[in-house]
Amino acid sequence: MEDFTQRYPQHSQIPVAWGEMDALQHVNNVVYFRYFESARIDFFNRHFPLGEMYKQGMGPVISENQARYKRPVTYPDTLLIGVKISDIGEDRFTMHYEAYSKAQRAITTTGSSVAVMYDFKKGTKAKLPQELLAVLKEYQE
Repeated sequence: MEDFTQRYPQHSQIPVAWGEMDALQHVNNVVYFRYFESARIDFFNRHFPLGEMYKQGMGPVISENQARYKRPVTYPDTLLIGVKISDIGEDRFTMHYEAYSKAQRAITTTGSSVAVMYDFKKGTKAKLPQELLAVLKEYQE
């Protein structure tokens, strides 16, 4: 776990709920996208709260999600979801996730999301603000 937290100084701790398991007795595959979402929102709340930006009618929206399942997770467990950034462009960036199981002491799932800056008033893509770019570059792989 220490190796994981060193690789991912930005991570979120998420307890697995019994109700997240499916008929096959492991966490349902769709739940990981909620875990990734929680880690993504946690990242922004810690480093660049999006509330003001959304009030102004702009913000990042997810255009693509991906997950790779390496090991099944079951209740009870706690996952650490690490976040890193890559592929920073003029109007988009990619967030990468790794889920580390405390019970298994192993990476169970990896994933990524492409976020595109969007102007809700105009209904078009927008450029990433400089302040957000600075934060993203700080956590870039």
